[in-house]
Amino acid sequence: MVDTQLDQPTPTSKAAQHHLLTADDLAKQPNNNSRYELVKGVLREMPPAGFEHGICAAEIGSRLNVHVKTHQLGYVCGAETGFKIAQDPDTVRAPDAAFVCQASIERQGIVRGYWEGAPDLAIEVISPGDTYAEVAEKVEEWLTAGCRMVWIINPRRETVEVYRSNEDFTVLCATDILDGGDVVEGFQCQVQDIFV
Repeated sequence: MVDTQLDQPTPTSKAAQHHLLTADDLAKQPNNNSRYELVKGVLREMPPAGFEHGICAAEIGSRLNVHVKTHQLGYVCGAETGFKIAQDPDTVRAPDAAFVCQASIERQGIVRGYWEGAPDLAIEVISPGDTYAEVAEKVEEWLTAGCRMVWIINPRRETVEVYRSNEDFTVLCATDILDGGDVVEGFQCQVQDIFV
């Protein structure tokens, strides 16, 4: 739902197409237990994740966080952390987990609001209601915004798609090793360990 205090029309109305929201508008949305992303100035309400989705996101996020903290590589962010990856019109996406390297932290600092730009690694867990087009759109947006790697975790198929670009991607199955490469140096885990 759009905050009526902001006097904004709903994103599905014709008037909404003429009045796009900004990242600042998104930050002012009421805390009504709804999650939102902003895509090209239009709010998208995100339903709460399902239980299996949450387990997969926590599993990969916690494994990644232990490695990153141990080796002081930067920071891992949990779900709902906003990254402003485009402006005029603004796009703020919130992956299920993300990694920002120490060099980027030193340049930008620990910000209170949305991170300006893409994380080095964005992790998306596919929900049962996600369409192929929606997932492809997110991958494209992350890569275009400068994300160095995107992991798409598919609980139904128990696979992980690793993207470096739209042309450079790999699909990993249960016994394969998910590797952080030069983005999260030294990180490895077996794909099957992410799933319930």
